[in-house]
Amino acid sequence: MTESSLLLFVTMGNPCYLLKKPSYCGKTRHCSCIPRYSRSKALGISNWSCVATNERSQEYSFVNHQPLENTPESLVVEVGEGKKWFLGTSMQQSFEKMIRKAQDDICDAIEKLDGTPFKQDVWTRQEGGGGISRVLQDGIVFEKAGVNVSVVYGHMPPEAVKAASARGVTRDGGYGPNEKVPFFAAGISSVIHPKNPMAPTVHFNYRYFETERGLWWFGGGTDLTPSFLFEDDCSHFHKCLKETCDRHDSEFYPKFKKWCDEYFLIKHRGERRGIGGIFFDDLNDRPAEQLFEFSKDCANTVIPAYVPIIERRKDMPYTEQEKNWQQLRRGRYVEFNLVYDRGTVFGLKTGGRIESILMSLPLTARWEYDHHPEENSREAQLLTVLREPKEWI
Repeated sequence: MTESSLLLFVTMGNPCYLLKKPSYCGKTRHCSCIPRYSRSKALGISNWSCVATNERSQEYSFVNHQPLENTPESLVVEVGEGKKWFLGTSMQQSFEKMIRKAQDDICDAIEKLDGTPFKQDVWTRQEGGGGISRVLQDGIVFEKAGVNVSVVYGHMPPEAVKAASARGVTRDGGYGPNEKVPFFAAGISSVIHPKNPMAPTVHFNYRYFETERGLWWFGGGTDLTPSFLFEDDCSHFHKCLKETCDRHDSEFYPKFKKWCDEYFLIKHRGERRGIGGIFFDDLNDRPAEQLFEFSKDCANTVIPAYVPIIERRKDMPYTEQEKNWQQLRRGRYVEFNLVYDRGTVFGLKTGGRIESILMSLPLTARWEYDHHPEENSREAQLLTVLREPKEWI
């Protein structure tokens, strides 16, 4: 070791050292400072940079997203190393077209309610694909509203495959324990936080995955998170979702409503994030075209399910105490998203665009030590429903 020259690398904010020879750092790759024979043996990490050359990692880095001035016709763009080994299938094209239109329609509806335009960022991803992020922030009606679409492809590390999996479903069949899985993923994701505590937050997400070896599945859902309970709002919301589900399969709504109640459980609090809706994942039990039409129908249901509720509640009077309760509920929202949400974990595991991943978080939230609402209050009424989900229709 006395003959070895040292180069300092920074990985995930912590320093490590590379021994140029005769040894090498087993956590680094692709830097020109490393001899070829060492690079060929090295393992990849998510983010590193060399202080000698300023060279940076090219895989799963949170900085490897480049802005685009113009919106491309397709987000399957020629950038980086995620080449088109299985790109361009008719389902991929149909799903991207669907989520792009849903983004336009929903943003138009929200802008009409608020009067404030969305800010748009178009970006590409180093390994392949890109996205369109639209955020309305500090508006008249909405504190924060984000509607994102992404179409990405490349290779998932094993931990990302696990993060994306639900209920023990195996999505990496045939691959070795350390072998990265080639994938394609397209989706639309949105969280809309109103200012008025009487108006509920809505979240929806619809997505489609493929892997190189022919596996494919659909996932998604729409759910409502009120701070104060209005039973007619809850009934209207669930009725819209049930009508949509029933057009495709009468078993969908009860199955996906139960799944939603289970998925959005904040385990360490013993309560749900909201009053639910529908949630599904790993759907591939019938022809892809049928599941695509179901996902499309669900995305198109967001506006009629949510907008009438906001129109009823956005101008209601409220007190400072009621605003503080909304902030406490926002804190619970943050807890779920950062601790349990599979989409957030998947994005972080694959080096997703951090601004888009954390778009779901509200501008403001509050945590109070050992807070308990007064017995028989409206706040306590909400907690009862969050701890014991009910049937709304």
